[in-house]
Amino acid sequence: MLSVNEMYRQKKVSVEDAAKIVKSGDVIWAPPASNEPVVFWNALAERKEELEGVVVRQFLSRRNHTHMDPSFAPHIFIECFFVTDSVRELVKQGYATYVPSNFGDIPEKIRQSDRVDLLVMTVSPMDEHGNFTFGLGCDYTPAAIEKARQIIVEVNPNMPRTNGYNNIHISQVDLLVECDEPMVELPMPTITKMDETIGAYIADLIEDGSTLQVGIGGIPAAVCKFLEHKKDLGIHTELVSDYVIGLLESGAVNGSKKTIHKGKIVATIVEGTRNFFNYIDNNPVIELHPVDYTNDPHVIAKNHKMVSINGTIEVDLFGQCASESIGTVIWGGSGGQADFATGVTMCPEGKGFIVQRSTAKGGTISKIVPVLTPGASVTTHKNYVDHVVTEYGVAKLRGKSMRQRALALIDIAHPDFRDELRHAAKQIKII
Repeated sequence: MLSVNEMYRQKKVSVEDAAKIVKSGDVIWAPPASNEPVVFWNALAERKEELEGVVVRQFLSRRNHTHMDPSFAPHIFIECFFVTDSVRELVKQGYATYVPSNFGDIPEKIRQSDRVDLLVMTVSPMDEHGNFTFGLGCDYTPAAIEKARQIIVEVNPNMPRTNGYNNIHISQVDLLVECDEPMVELPMPTITKMDETIGAYIADLIEDGSTLQVGIGGIPAAVCKFLEHKKDLGIHTELVSDYVIGLLESGAVNGSKKTIHKGKIVATIVEGTRNFFNYIDNNPVIELHPVDYTNDPHVIAKNHKMVSINGTIEVDLFGQCASESIGTVIWGGSGGQADFATGVTMCPEGKGFIVQRSTAKGGTISKIVPVLTPGASVTTHKNYVDHVVTEYGVAKLRGKSMRQRALALIDIAHPDFRDELRHAAKQIKII
């Protein structure tokens, strides 16, 4: 029987040789963000003219790869589950496509798919037992490992080792390549005065002992800043970022009141700065689990006083949230917003917050509207929207009538648009 080091040596190839196993028509899955391959994509792009109809499926990418060019569409076509800056124009022009899905549903879509020819991902270096960790994400990777015909890993010394359900053994890997690429970093957001106002409203409604789901951006960062004086908070979230450091070091987060994974921070994906990547390296407090576990509404509902905080693009007077498109233009994705909105509704003491600034485009457009822009996708159904928060206050919607919802939302709209919204509400006979 080969030792793990002998298996490693046998499976190690050049990136050019690894890319040669891709055939026309293959379906390739890659994990999100920093867990996606880098040098493999470069080598595959060099084979552009040899390939036709290769499909790349991925939740999101933070890098601008060579194959993300319109000329590659007939050769390497991208199907993304979340639209980022790197692919937004491709999707808009029809050179790539968006796959609507809750993040938590992707693993089952993989298991039910006809084929996964190849999984390619970045991993941390192998340990003495032959295990690599997925590093900065667990997401849908375990499901892809189950289904994939072949698996290629890029072994990167810059990838931190993390804990949880996020290991792959050398025996499961078909080929490996070594690389030394930096991890994608998201800088700490600038917190504006408006972000602080919104964040303070939410923090006031979060009780000691609550379990949090928080995203990234100025408003979530402001919320976390105002939570550092709280006690016995826990975290069960989709995405974890730099905000965790302040909450842990202040003592606000210790997970002591959590009903599941007591004392642990549970997430499925990590984004942030190098400082945070170093912080989570071999940190036993933070565990990464598959997204069909972290985002399962029934699991979410088990957490003590579960709180979800998510942003949106547009909210109408019925309480419907469009969080992935501006009209027909796809801007982001469903992500886990609906998963957590449903979960907190099922939690006996759960609270959900949809957050947004009241206007866009320099104050010329209200983000609270009578009805959603034609073509906009409803990401979170009105029945699962609990609170909506702007810089003008908090609208409690759960359990309210259509009239009460509309009036509450008008009260937190920008003053310049309130009369217009009242008139529209009367026209559609909800007030």
